[in-house]
Amino acid sequence: MGKTELSHTAEIQPEYDALLVLSFGGPEQPEEVIPFLENVLRGRNVPRQRMMAVAEHYYHFGGRSPINDQCRALIRALEPQLDLPIYWGNRNWHPLVEDTLRRMTADGVRRALVFVTSAYSSYSACRQYLDDIERARVAIGPGAPECEKLRHYHSHPGFVEPNAAALRAARLKAPGAPVLFTAHSIPVEMARTSRYAEQLEETARLVAAGAGVSEYRLVYQSRSGPPAQPWLEPDILQALKETRAAGAEAVVVSPIGFISDHLEVLYDLDYEAGQLCADLGMKLHRAATVGTSPQFIEMIRELVEERRAGLELADPCREGCCPAPIRPGGPASPGRP
Repeated sequence: MGKTELSHTAEIQPEYDALLVLSFGGPEQPEEVIPFLENVLRGRNVPRQRMMAVAEHYYHFGGRSPINDQCRALIRALEPQLDLPIYWGNRNWHPLVEDTLRRMTADGVRRALVFVTSAYSSYSACRQYLDDIERARVAIGPGAPECEKLRHYHSHPGFVEPNAAALRAARLKAPGAPVLFTAHSIPVEMARTSRYAEQLEETARLVAAGAGVSEYRLVYQSRSGPPAQPWLEPDILQALKETRAAGAEAVVVSPIGFISDHLEVLYDLDYEAGQLCADLGMKLHRAATVGTSPQFIEMIRELVEERRAGLELADPCREGCCPAPIRPGGPASPGRP
Protein backbone atom coordinates (compact mmCIF):
# COMPACT_ATOMS: atom_id res chain seq x y z
CA MET A 1 0.00 0.00 0.00
CA GLY A 2 1.48 3.34 -1.04
CA LYS A 3 2.30 6.36 1.05
CA THR A 4 -0.36 9.01 1.60
CA GLU A 5 -0.04 12.01 -0.70
CA LEU A 6 0.86 15.17 1.22
CA SER A 7 1.27 18.85 0.47
CA HIS A 8 3.24 21.69 2.10
CA THR A 9 1.14 24.23 3.99
CA ALA A 10 3.72 26.73 5.22
CA GLU A 11 7.37 27.67 4.88
CA ILE A 12 8.09 28.18 8.59
CA GLN A 13 6.61 25.61 10.94
CA PRO A 14 5.97 26.01 14.66
CA GLU A 15 7.89 23.90 17.12
CA TYR A 16 6.11 21.40 19.34
CA ASP A 17 7.35 20.40 22.76
CA ALA A 18 5.01 17.54 23.77
CA LEU A 19 2.52 14.92 22.59
CA LEU A 20 -0.78 14.47 24.42
CA VAL A 21 -2.47 11.07 24.08
CA LEU A 22 -6.16 11.78 24.62
CA SER A 23 -8.64 8.98 25.27
CA PHE A 24 -12.11 8.19 26.65
CA GLY A 25 -11.09 6.90 30.06
CA GLY A 26 -12.54 4.19 32.27
CA PRO A 27 -12.83 3.00 35.86
CA GLU A 28 -10.02 0.99 37.43
CA GLN A 29 -11.87 -0.44 40.45
CA PRO A 30 -15.51 -1.31 41.24
CA GLU A 31 -16.20 1.78 43.37
CA GLU A 32 -15.27 4.01 40.42
CA VAL A 33 -17.81 2.49 37.99
CA ILE A 34 -20.87 4.55 38.95
CA PRO A 35 -19.01 7.90 39.33
CA PHE A 36 -17.37 7.26 35.96
CA LEU A 37 -20.69 6.54 34.24
CA GLU A 38 -22.31 9.56 35.89
CA ASN A 39 -19.48 11.63 34.46
CA VAL A 40 -20.00 10.16 30.98
CA LEU A 41 -23.76 10.72 31.06
CA ARG A 42 -23.84 14.12 32.76
CA GLY A 43 -26.32 16.41 30.99
CA ARG A 44 -27.80 13.57 28.95
CA ASN A 45 -31.31 12.24 29.25
CA VAL A 46 -30.33 8.63 29.94
CA PRO A 47 -32.47 6.68 32.43
CA ARG A 48 -30.59 5.48 35.52
CA GLN A 49 -31.83 1.96 34.77
CA ARG A 50 -29.88 2.06 31.52
CA MET A 51 -26.78 3.35 33.33
CA MET A 52 -26.97 0.52 35.85
CA ALA A 53 -27.26 -2.00 33.02
CA VAL A 54 -24.05 -0.63 31.48
CA ALA A 55 -22.40 -0.74 34.91
CA GLU A 56 -22.90 -4.51 34.88
CA HIS A 57 -20.68 -4.70 31.81
CA TYR A 58 -17.83 -3.24 33.88
CA TYR A 59 -18.59 -5.42 36.90
CA HIS A 60 -18.38 -8.43 34.59
CA PHE A 61 -14.65 -7.63 34.36
CA GLY A 62 -14.19 -6.89 38.04
CA GLY A 63 -15.06 -3.20 37.76
CA ARG A 64 -11.89 -2.42 35.80
CA SER A 65 -11.96 -1.14 32.25
CA PRO A 66 -8.97 -2.27 30.17
CA ILE A 67 -8.75 1.02 28.28
CA ASN A 68 -6.42 2.80 30.73
CA ASP A 69 -3.91 -0.06 30.70
CA GLN A 70 -4.08 -0.03 26.91
CA CYS A 71 -3.27 3.69 26.87
CA ARG A 72 -0.30 3.03 29.17
CA ALA A 73 0.91 0.28 26.83
CA LEU A 74 0.52 2.57 23.82
CA ILE A 75 2.61 5.27 25.50
CA ARG A 76 5.33 2.78 26.50
CA ALA A 77 5.54 1.64 22.87
CA LEU A 78 5.63 5.24 21.60
CA GLU A 79 8.27 6.64 23.96
CA PRO A 80 11.32 5.12 22.20
CA GLN A 81 10.01 6.37 18.84
CA LEU A 82 9.54 10.05 19.68
CA ASP A 83 11.84 12.81 20.91
CA LEU A 84 8.91 14.53 22.65
CA PRO A 85 7.63 13.99 26.19
CA ILE A 86 4.31 12.12 26.11
CA TYR A 87 1.40 13.06 28.37
CA TRP A 88 -1.89 11.25 28.80
CA GLY A 89 -5.36 12.60 29.54
CA ASN A 90 -8.93 11.32 29.40
CA ARG A 91 -12.29 12.84 28.70
CA ASN A 92 -14.23 11.02 31.41
CA TRP A 93 -11.93 9.64 34.09
CA HIS A 94 -8.54 10.07 35.68
CA PRO A 95 -6.17 11.31 34.48
CA LEU A 96 -8.66 13.94 33.31
CA VAL A 97 -7.53 16.17 30.47
CA GLU A 98 -7.74 19.34 32.57
CA ASP A 99 -5.45 17.84 35.21
CA THR A 100 -3.02 16.72 32.52
CA LEU A 101 -2.96 20.15 30.87
CA ARG A 102 -2.27 21.72 34.27
CA ARG A 103 0.71 19.42 34.69
CA MET A 104 1.89 20.24 31.17
CA THR A 105 1.59 23.95 31.96
CA ALA A 106 3.65 23.50 35.13
CA ASP A 107 6.25 21.57 33.12
CA GLY A 108 6.62 24.48 30.72
CA VAL A 109 4.88 22.91 27.71
CA ARG A 110 3.75 25.65 25.34
CA ARG A 111 2.67 23.88 22.17
CA ALA A 112 1.51 20.25 22.04
CA LEU A 113 0.29 17.83 19.43
CA VAL A 114 -2.69 15.65 20.33
CA PHE A 115 -3.26 12.04 19.33
CA VAL A 116 -6.87 10.97 19.92
CA THR A 117 -7.58 7.25 20.27
CA SER A 118 -10.29 7.28 17.61
CA ALA A 119 -9.46 6.91 13.93
CA TYR A 120 -12.67 8.46 12.62
CA SER A 121 -14.58 11.72 12.54
CA SER A 122 -17.84 12.44 14.33
CA TYR A 123 -18.95 14.78 17.08
CA SER A 124 -18.12 12.30 19.85
CA ALA A 125 -14.91 11.03 18.23
CA CYS A 126 -13.47 14.39 17.18
CA ARG A 127 -15.22 17.67 18.02
CA GLN A 128 -16.05 16.69 21.59
CA TYR A 129 -12.37 16.04 22.31
CA LEU A 130 -11.45 19.42 20.84
CA ASP A 131 -14.10 21.08 23.00
CA ASP A 132 -12.77 19.26 26.08
CA ILE A 133 -9.28 20.61 25.39
CA GLU A 134 -10.53 24.15 24.92
CA ARG A 135 -12.58 24.06 28.14
CA ALA A 136 -9.52 22.83 30.00
CA ARG A 137 -7.35 25.58 28.51
CA VAL A 138 -9.90 28.25 29.49
CA ALA A 139 -10.05 26.85 33.04
CA ILE A 140 -6.25 27.00 33.31
CA GLY A 141 -6.02 30.47 31.84
CA PRO A 142 -2.94 32.25 30.45
CA GLY A 143 -0.01 29.94 29.94
CA ALA A 144 -2.10 26.88 29.07
CA PRO A 145 -0.48 24.96 26.18
CA GLU A 146 -1.75 25.42 22.67
CA CYS A 147 -2.95 22.04 21.40
CA GLU A 148 -3.24 20.80 17.83
CA LYS A 149 -5.04 17.55 17.10
CA LEU A 150 -3.36 15.20 14.64
CA ARG A 151 -5.42 14.20 11.65
CA HIS A 152 -7.82 11.28 11.30
CA TYR A 153 -6.03 8.09 10.32
CA HIS A 154 -8.78 5.67 9.27
CA SER A 155 -7.18 5.11 5.85
CA HIS A 156 -3.52 5.29 6.86
CA PRO A 157 -1.54 2.14 5.96
CA GLY A 158 -0.35 1.95 9.57
CA PHE A 159 -3.97 1.41 10.65
CA VAL A 160 -5.28 -0.50 7.65
CA GLU A 161 -2.48 -3.04 7.27
CA PRO A 162 -2.46 -4.36 10.88
CA ASN A 163 -6.24 -4.73 10.65
CA ALA A 164 -5.87 -6.64 7.39
CA ALA A 165 -3.22 -8.91 8.91
CA ALA A 166 -5.47 -9.60 11.92
CA LEU A 167 -8.36 -10.41 9.61
CA ARG A 168 -6.22 -12.82 7.59
CA ALA A 169 -5.17 -14.56 10.82
CA ALA A 170 -8.77 -14.88 12.02
CA ARG A 171 -9.92 -16.27 8.67
CA LEU A 172 -7.37 -19.06 8.89
CA LYS A 173 -9.55 -20.49 11.67
CA ALA A 174 -12.65 -20.42 9.48
CA PRO A 175 -11.78 -20.37 5.76
CA GLY A 176 -14.66 -19.11 3.66
CA ALA A 177 -16.69 -17.86 6.65
CA PRO A 178 -18.67 -14.61 6.19
CA VAL A 179 -16.88 -11.44 7.35
CA LEU A 180 -18.53 -8.71 9.42
CA PHE A 181 -16.73 -5.42 10.02
CA THR A 182 -18.04 -3.67 13.10
CA ALA A 183 -17.86 -0.21 14.70
CA HIS A 184 -19.63 1.72 17.44
CA SER A 185 -23.04 2.90 16.31
CA ILE A 186 -23.90 6.59 16.65
CA PRO A 187 -27.19 8.48 16.25
CA VAL A 188 -28.17 9.03 12.63
CA GLU A 189 -28.30 12.82 13.12
CA MET A 190 -24.71 12.70 14.41
CA ALA A 191 -23.64 10.70 11.37
CA ARG A 192 -25.13 13.42 9.15
CA THR A 193 -22.77 16.05 10.58
CA SER A 194 -19.59 14.07 9.92
CA ARG A 195 -17.93 11.59 7.57
CA TYR A 196 -18.05 8.77 10.14
CA ALA A 197 -20.03 6.23 8.09
CA GLU A 198 -18.23 7.17 4.87
CA GLN A 199 -14.83 6.72 6.52
CA LEU A 200 -15.83 3.36 7.98
CA GLU A 201 -16.92 2.18 4.56
CA GLU A 202 -13.55 3.25 3.16
CA THR A 203 -11.65 1.45 5.92
CA ALA A 204 -13.72 -1.71 5.45
CA ARG A 205 -12.97 -1.66 1.73
CA LEU A 206 -9.23 -1.16 2.28
CA VAL A 207 -8.95 -3.81 5.01
CA ALA A 208 -10.97 -6.29 2.98
CA ALA A 209 -8.73 -5.75 -0.05
CA GLY A 210 -5.63 -6.17 2.10
CA ALA A 211 -6.97 -9.42 3.52
CA GLY A 212 -8.15 -10.81 0.19
CA VAL A 213 -11.83 -10.62 1.14
CA SER A 214 -14.25 -9.98 -1.71
CA GLU A 215 -17.54 -10.09 0.22
CA TYR A 216 -18.20 -8.55 3.62
CA ARG A 217 -20.75 -6.55 5.57
CA LEU A 218 -20.31 -3.40 7.69
CA VAL A 219 -22.42 -3.55 10.85
CA TYR A 220 -22.69 -1.56 14.08
CA GLN A 221 -22.66 -2.32 17.79
CA SER A 222 -22.94 -0.85 21.30
CA ARG A 223 -25.81 1.59 20.70
CA SER A 224 -26.98 3.26 23.89
CA GLY A 225 -29.73 5.72 22.94
CA PRO A 226 -33.50 5.51 23.50
CA PRO A 227 -35.28 3.00 21.24
CA ALA A 228 -37.19 5.72 19.38
CA GLN A 229 -33.98 7.48 18.33
CA PRO A 230 -32.53 6.15 15.05
CA TRP A 231 -28.93 4.98 15.21
CA LEU A 232 -26.71 3.58 12.47
CA GLU A 233 -27.66 0.02 11.54
CA PRO A 234 -27.64 -2.94 11.02
CA ASP A 235 -26.91 -4.00 14.58
CA ILE A 236 -24.36 -6.78 14.88
CA LEU A 237 -26.64 -9.09 16.86
CA GLN A 238 -29.30 -8.93 14.16
CA ALA A 239 -26.63 -9.40 11.50
CA LEU A 240 -25.35 -12.52 13.28
CA LYS A 241 -28.85 -13.99 13.33
CA GLU A 242 -29.21 -13.29 9.61
CA THR A 243 -25.78 -14.80 8.94
CA ARG A 244 -26.76 -18.00 10.73
CA ALA A 245 -30.16 -18.10 9.00
CA ALA A 246 -28.30 -17.97 5.67
CA GLY A 247 -26.57 -21.23 6.61
CA ALA A 248 -23.20 -20.06 7.97
CA GLU A 249 -21.62 -22.30 10.60
CA ALA A 250 -18.91 -19.75 11.46
CA VAL A 251 -18.41 -15.99 11.16
CA VAL A 252 -15.38 -13.71 11.34
CA VAL A 253 -15.82 -10.34 13.06
CA SER A 254 -13.29 -7.54 12.52
CA PRO A 255 -13.72 -4.56 14.92
CA ILE A 256 -12.24 -1.87 12.65
CA GLY A 257 -14.04 0.86 14.60
CA PHE A 258 -11.70 0.44 17.59
CA ILE A 259 -7.94 0.63 18.11
CA SER A 260 -7.72 -1.65 21.17
CA ASP A 261 -9.55 -4.44 22.97
CA HIS A 262 -11.44 -2.23 25.41
CA LEU A 263 -14.85 -2.87 26.96
CA GLU A 264 -16.96 -2.58 23.81
CA VAL A 265 -14.80 -5.25 22.20
CA LEU A 266 -14.44 -7.59 25.17
CA TYR A 267 -18.05 -7.39 26.38
CA ASP A 268 -20.16 -6.51 23.34
CA LEU A 269 -18.29 -8.79 20.95
CA ASP A 270 -16.40 -11.50 22.83
CA TYR A 271 -19.07 -11.99 25.49
CA GLU A 272 -22.47 -10.80 24.23
CA ALA A 273 -22.07 -11.59 20.53
CA GLY A 274 -20.13 -14.74 21.45
CA GLN A 275 -23.00 -15.93 23.65
CA LEU A 276 -25.50 -15.30 20.86
CA CYS A 277 -23.39 -17.25 18.39
CA ALA A 278 -23.12 -20.15 20.85
CA ASP A 279 -26.91 -20.14 21.22
CA LEU A 280 -27.27 -20.09 17.43
CA GLY A 281 -24.80 -22.95 16.97
CA MET A 282 -22.34 -20.77 15.04
CA LYS A 283 -18.64 -20.20 15.78
CA LEU A 284 -17.48 -16.60 16.17
CA HIS A 285 -13.86 -15.77 15.33
CA ARG A 286 -12.89 -12.23 16.29
CA ALA A 287 -9.96 -10.47 14.63
CA ALA A 288 -7.57 -8.57 16.88
CA THR A 289 -7.47 -4.78 17.06
CA VAL A 290 -4.29 -2.88 16.14
CA GLY A 291 -3.27 -2.31 19.79
CA THR A 292 0.47 -1.65 19.90
CA SER A 293 1.27 -3.16 16.51
CA PRO A 294 4.66 -1.85 15.30
CA GLN A 295 3.00 -0.51 12.15
CA PHE A 296 0.46 1.41 14.21
CA ILE A 297 3.15 2.88 16.46
CA GLU A 298 5.16 3.88 13.38
CA MET A 299 2.00 5.50 11.97
CA ILE A 300 1.69 7.74 15.04
CA ARG A 301 5.34 8.76 14.66
CA GLU A 302 4.65 9.60 11.00
CA LEU A 303 1.60 11.70 11.92
CA VAL A 304 3.76 13.70 14.32
CA GLU A 305 6.55 14.17 11.78
CA GLU A 306 4.22 15.20 8.93
CA ARG A 307 2.76 17.94 11.14
CA ARG A 308 6.20 19.06 12.23
CA ALA A 309 7.27 19.27 8.60
CA GLY A 310 4.22 21.31 7.61
CA LEU A 311 2.74 18.49 5.59
CA GLU A 312 -1.00 18.10 5.68
CA LEU A 313 -3.69 15.99 4.04
CA ALA A 314 -6.31 17.48 1.76
CA ASP A 315 -8.96 16.75 4.41
CA PRO A 316 -7.44 17.50 7.83
CA CYS A 317 -9.38 18.13 10.99
CA ARG A 318 -10.13 21.85 10.89
CA GLU A 319 -11.93 24.40 13.02
CA GLY A 320 -15.66 23.75 12.85
CA CYS A 321 -15.35 20.10 11.84
CA CYS A 322 -17.80 17.46 13.14
CA PRO A 323 -20.33 19.90 14.65
CA ALA A 324 -22.71 18.73 17.34
CA PRO A 325 -26.02 17.53 15.94
CA ILE A 326 -28.90 19.56 17.32
CA ARG A 327 -32.20 17.88 18.03
CA PRO A 328 -35.35 20.02 18.23
CA GLY A 329 -35.94 20.84 21.90
CA GLY A 330 -32.87 19.01 23.11
CA PRO A 331 -29.08 18.95 23.33
CA ALA A 332 -26.65 17.12 21.12
CA SER A 333 -27.22 13.38 20.95
CA PRO A 334 -24.81 11.11 22.81
CA GLY A 335 -22.59 8.61 21.10
CA ARG A 336 -19.23 7.00 21.64
CA PRO A 337 -17.23 5.53 18.76
